Amino acid sequence: MADFALSRVEFAALSRGEGTSLTLGPLDGRYRDAVAPLVDFLSEAALNRDRVHVEVEWLIHLTRHSVLPGTEPLTADQEGRLRAVVTSFDAASVAELAEIEAVTVHDVKAVEYFIGRRLDGIGIGHLKPLVHFGCTSEDINNLSYALGIKGAVTEVWLPAARSLVASIADLARSTRETPMLSRTHGQPATPTTLGKEMAVVAHRLTRQLDRIAATGFLGKINGATGTYAAHYASVPDADWEGVARTFVEGLGLTWNPLTTQIESHDWQAELYSDVARFNRILHNFCTDVWSYISIGYFAQVPVAGATGSSTMPHKVNPIRFENAEANLEISSGLLDVLSSTLVTSRWQRDLTDSSSQRNIGVALGHSLLAVSNVAKGLARLDVAEDVLAADLDGNWEVLGEAVQMVMRAEAIAGVPGLDDPYERLKDLTRGRRVDAARMREFASGLGLSAEAEQRLLALTPAGYTGIAARLVDHLG
Repeated sequence: MADFALSRVEFAALSRGEGTSLTLGPLDGRYRDAVAPLVDFLSEAALNRDRVHVEVEWLIHLTRHSVLPGTEPLTADQEGRLRAVVTSFDAASVAELAEIEAVTVHDVKAVEYFIGRRLDGIGIGHLKPLVHFGCTSEDINNLSYALGIKGAVTEVWLPAARSLVASIADLARSTRETPMLSRTHGQPATPTTLGKEMAVVAHRLTRQLDRIAATGFLGKINGATGTYAAHYASVPDADWEGVARTFVEGLGLTWNPLTTQIESHDWQAELYSDVARFNRILHNFCTDVWSYISIGYFAQVPVAGATGSSTMPHKVNPIRFENAEANLEISSGLLDVLSSTLVTSRWQRDLTDSSSQRNIGVALGHSLLAVSNVAKGLARLDVAEDVLAADLDGNWEVLGEAVQMVMRAEAIAGVPGLDDPYERLKDLTRGRRVDAARMREFASGLGLSAEAEQRLLALTPAGYTGIAARLVDHLG
């Protein structure tokens, strides 16, 4: 085996995040800056911090309500010092937990012992039996994951996504009047405005964001199989359902009253499906923008000193949108797997969810990275109105729809000689380009009423956009 410059210890240190050059995944290396805000919510360290938080709050909750005989509320100072175990959670805490877990071979049990070590110093060492009281590890894990996911979505992912959609909406408003040739099935079609097409995307994405913002983050704390059996066996006179509900809701979560050992994760599956749908709509936007760039509708503003192509100096590659496409596909694939996996569990419990949930940060990270790239890509675009105008002027045949509809309306009004309007326009336009002179010559020879003829003669592809500009107002 070859000798390496770094020792195994140095390599391991870098892999833990103490460096970025030797990471296994790109989110912890090349793209770390873009996704770093998620680390505080969805990393392994954040999960352990949240576990400590849940255990500490459960202990305080039980004492505040004097659920167990012989317990009484802690003093304000004791509660404060207990909560400081959470707020002071740092790298040394992570290392200590790892040392404990190496002995317990159980991550949640390690958290219990971690907290227990600190109670004597707070003057409540007699309450060590109350740490993790009545809990199975899933009671702590489901609440910890819910807190981490809620924070990641509401404080990081959603604000970034909403900012991006706001930028798309701003583009829609600024180009609401800019006429653009549509393409249906890749062929020239009835014109629209660039702003209206951007508004469609912003509207679609906003609907998904509103669904995501309305997510209920569920939690439970009801024991080994969801029956409160150990709770009632130890303290039969307590209102354990009420204690559980007020605790879960006190954490800012929604109480799930009916579960097996695990909280069923249905809310997670719903959330991930919504995020994946947002991803796919955004992916569609990226491919459209990429195509508009390729035909010159958008010009990319070069970044000073940046290289577009390693060999072709003239190029400015649309890399932000291409990078986003790839990351959206990876994110959606992971989210699909999570959505399908997390809603199933054999009988009252299996551990498939344990491994699955450790990838939530990866799934959201790739989506967040894509959102960042699209935002940066949009910021470097200029609308090439001259190209848009030239494309419209080169496709007068798209007015065939308008001409044949006017012919139909005139025929209904009793104007003679306007039979088979669709067939006549098909003969004129299909498979050939029609210029302004030919279209106007055709309209003039139809025998339309004077008002209808003048209306058609004044029509241009750029003016045939209906109420496209007004539709942008639906964005609010």
